[in-house]
Amino acid sequence: MSLSPERTVAELRELQELTGDENGAQRVAWTETWERARQWLREKVVPTGAEEEIDEAGNQWFTLPGNSEHALLLGGHIDSVPSGGWLDGSLNVMAAIEVLRRIAEEGTPPLTVRLVNWADEEGARFGRSLFGSSAAAGSLDDQDDLRGRRDAEGIALPDALAEHGVDLDRALEARGQLANAAAYLELHIEQGPVLESLDLPLGVVLGTFGVERHLVTWRGQAAHAGSTPMDKRRDALAGAAKLALEIRPIAAEVGDGAVCTSGGVVCRPGIVTSVVETAEQLLDQRHLDAGKLARLLELAQAASRRFAQEEDVAVEWERIWSIQPIPFDDRLIELADESIREIAGSSHRLPSGPLHDAAEVARAGIPTVMVFVQSLRGLSHTKLEDTKEEHLELAVQALDRLTTKALGGLHEQHRGSAALR
Repeated sequence: MSLSPERTVAELRELQELTGDENGAQRVAWTETWERARQWLREKVVPTGAEEEIDEAGNQWFTLPGNSEHALLLGGHIDSVPSGGWLDGSLNVMAAIEVLRRIAEEGTPPLTVRLVNWADEEGARFGRSLFGSSAAAGSLDDQDDLRGRRDAEGIALPDALAEHGVDLDRALEARGQLANAAAYLELHIEQGPVLESLDLPLGVVLGTFGVERHLVTWRGQAAHAGSTPMDKRRDALAGAAKLALEIRPIAAEVGDGAVCTSGGVVCRPGIVTSVVETAEQLLDQRHLDAGKLARLLELAQAASRRFAQEEDVAVEWERIWSIQPIPFDDRLIELADESIREIAGSSHRLPSGPLHDAAEVARAGIPTVMVFVQSLRGLSHTKLEDTKEEHLELAVQALDRLTTKALGGLHEQHRGSAALR
């Protein structure tokens, strides 16, 4: 059975029809529609002879034994956000199935090949993204918080998991699945505009951004809007507004893909007849380099102190969440870049702003790389999400070429290690 990228596109359309509606994909994790998609996926894999296993975190594994117990992992997630796109997540899995078919047809691979469909990458129902992959990576360290989470209908997360055979208290036992992992490869739509702006179909991902997310609280003095002269005001919103504008030149100064976002400002007392006394501002900063991420934060905090002095207000910073940058494996990046150039003629290296399951696998110490395929208009998490079919087909071919190169390289590496022993 030769590789058939056209079949991948057809199967993605089939899945879209099975689990979507006029508003988009509805494969939210821990729902009947998601389970229907997993059953459909199961039926697609059966002809390869790969054996299925559902681990303690609900991840769906398909294993094709090779001549070595060391395993090359291919994967992604089939769950979606509500009214999501037809490609986010599902492309990863369906392209990997096509590669698995080709490998199975050719006989026993040099290494074991495993396809994983990670559980609840999106976190759409309970707000906890990367559930299955973080459990397998051993970084699911917020179980106490998860026990108290409820969805919009009041259903507790542990109860929803139990309906699908998952015991939250045992989820971390999924760590055993990565014991023999030699490398992890993931294909994904870019979800951004960079490749389209360069008129390139494919790119290789250098890693995922580190994130600094803060609540910046500005405290001034409420006063009557009509009787308080402009030069006598202690307007908390003025400080927040200045910082919201200043983060653009800060990002430009740090450079190399730095991004900063003032995502919202809540003002109190929040009436038109009063100067703002308190402004709570959400700030998100991201970079692929840990030092430059720290520099973004340093510059923003310094700017806030300056603006607080100018407006005669106070400013406080509270960290909401942070994660360090997660770089991918240099050797796999080279192989991915080489594969893309062989298939598409040219490539581009770029970071990923969004997190992915691949980031959790990399955090666990498994050599990891991702390939991005162009997203039209840079849109994702919407029914408008789309990619040209010819680009999807190139992406399947690139993943297949990368898999072949990775299998060959890993086989030589582990054979050399065995000889040394």
